[in-house]
Amino acid sequence: MTYISDSRPSPVASRIALIVSGVAAAGLVLTPLAVLGRSFDGNAVLLHLSGAALNLTSDPQVRLPSSGTTVALGWVTLLFMLATLVGALRRERWFWVTGLLGFVTALAAVLLLNGVLGAESARIAADNTLRPGAKRTLRNFYGGGGMNLGLFLPMLAGLIAAGAGLSARQVWWDRLNRLRGLLVPTVAIGLAILVGAIVVLLVQPAVNGTGAALGLWGGWLAKTDLVYFVYSTLFAPITRLNPFLDSLKLATPLIFTGLSVAFAFRTGLFNVGAPGQLTMGAIGAMLVGVYAPAGLGWFLLPLSVLGAALGGAIWGAIPGLLKARFGSSEVINTIMLNYIASAIFIFLIGSETFPFLGREYNMPFKAEGFEARSEELQEGARLPTLLQLFNVGTDGATVMSLGLIFGLIAFALGRWILGRHKVKNGTLLALIAGLVIGAVTWRVGVPVQIAGSQLNASFLIALICVAAFGTLMWRTATGYALRAVGLSPKAAEYGGISVARNTILAMTFAGMFAGLAGTHYVNGGALDEYRLKGNMPANVGFDGIAVALMGQSTPVGVVAASVLFGTIDTGGIDVDLKLEKINKDIVTVLKALIVLFIAAGGFLSRRVTDPPPPQLLKAVETTGKPDAARLDVNLAKAEQGTPLPNVAQSSDAKTREGGK
Repeated sequence: MTYISDSRPSPVASRIALIVSGVAAAGLVLTPLAVLGRSFDGNAVLLHLSGAALNLTSDPQVRLPSSGTTVALGWVTLLFMLATLVGALRRERWFWVTGLLGFVTALAAVLLLNGVLGAESARIAADNTLRPGAKRTLRNFYGGGGMNLGLFLPMLAGLIAAGAGLSARQVWWDRLNRLRGLLVPTVAIGLAILVGAIVVLLVQPAVNGTGAALGLWGGWLAKTDLVYFVYSTLFAPITRLNPFLDSLKLATPLIFTGLSVAFAFRTGLFNVGAPGQLTMGAIGAMLVGVYAPAGLGWFLLPLSVLGAALGGAIWGAIPGLLKARFGSSEVINTIMLNYIASAIFIFLIGSETFPFLGREYNMPFKAEGFEARSEELQEGARLPTLLQLFNVGTDGATVMSLGLIFGLIAFALGRWILGRHKVKNGTLLALIAGLVIGAVTWRVGVPVQIAGSQLNASFLIALICVAAFGTLMWRTATGYALRAVGLSPKAAEYGGISVARNTILAMTFAGMFAGLAGTHYVNGGALDEYRLKGNMPANVGFDGIAVALMGQSTPVGVVAASVLFGTIDTGGIDVDLKLEKINKDIVTVLKALIVLFIAAGGFLSRRVTDPPPPQLLKAVETTGKPDAARLDVNLAKAEQGTPLPNVAQSSDAKTREGGK
């Protein structure tokens, strides 16, 4: 709802708080509260709210750390969750306070437990009676401990209940209402995780290193711990620098292809040709990077990047032209062009010769050897890694510059301040300030431990494309015309906008974004070599469809969805190593479920995702009549001086009014 009838939380908000607090209270009682230690393969010591510990590891050197404070805070959290449940049931104004306190106590329990486990690891490190191998094993064991579902669910529920309760206040409602676009992807992710949890429970047997029978209760705790173990492993790359950089490496081509599909979506088109456009972009980058004159020097790299953009743009413009000129479906055309691009790709680097009219001709593009790959790019056409680009350390030390972060902060603050004071060209001035601050602070850095990350500068090109997407689509007349064609081609044409021109332009830009993804593999050496290689994963273009859907066809949403997919792809490798029945295919299942639930609108009512205006709800609530509501809206517009539309008036009535 966008209209709040009284000072109490709305029935919908109260119902949400009731459900999440009930689930959190049940989770505290029915699932493990925390893990006191976990081995690489999942064997753990589980702590329940009752204070009992279930030891699923057979290592005799494992000592259970003190957990009394964690259990006590768990009980306090349970009381707050029950109080929130009662408050939500009665629609009390205060239940946001108890929800927030539940979050705080659960967080405190997690932090205190981590401190205890850290102290245990320090004790082991100082124990000289243990062998180095045993020390390493035990330290990793206690390092794998932490919260479980019993503490995670109250933390999540506390925040949701606090938001639901605060929504009764208009200022908070306005803030939360701006996030309405996140409802469908958030609910879709939640439903996908829920269904994935059921799959895990059905497929993977409980991890029990002791081999002893667990019984009904012990088996249930081990099974629910398994769900948390799988998902915590999938999302673990977020908490560690090296795996997170690996996630960004996988996310980079998804950003390009996601932008490609999202740009077409915004203009009313469906681009299924990102794989072919990516392939042609990679070919363009290779042709320039390998065969352009070496005398171009530093200019060789931007030319190679432009070659990738041009290759994808041409391959996107073809279906756009066919649709604008002949009205043919861009879906069919882009799919067919994917096969043509694949054939060209194989033709260029698949063989050193090709037969034609009974004669053999040499192909200059394939490198020597049996592997399908091109010649290596010249040095000047290679993108540096971010480690090389941002490392300001000396004498072999790795110190990552903070200049870019400071520059972005300065730009954001400057744009906000200048925007509030309505300064002319405020964005440009803020950009100049950001560049100056970034340059001044470039040598300021933080030492890090990174083991050879291959994340390259194509990630920065992707972020530039994100900014270009947003600027073009929402800050220019061209973007307005493109969006108008996407919303209603006939209305746009009636308003003087060329539908054919903008259709071609939209597909050209979409192809350009996908083509630039080729720089990640060819110029960036993401496949371990600076070449065009036969194992280039062009099918990442199809993943762009899922990314665009999940990101709601917005630039920021595409980046967030790409990072999420890159994270679970990286975490899926660890899941494959640690568990017997669950492998990285669980990632494919989650992606498919997310797309399925987004396509179904997250099973949310349109009243939730696209509610009616506040005046209409207010009038309906006051009179109980929809007709009166429409009249009330019209009267409100009339009072504000807004002219009413000429609807439900006959031509005779208009004539009579004109005659008077």
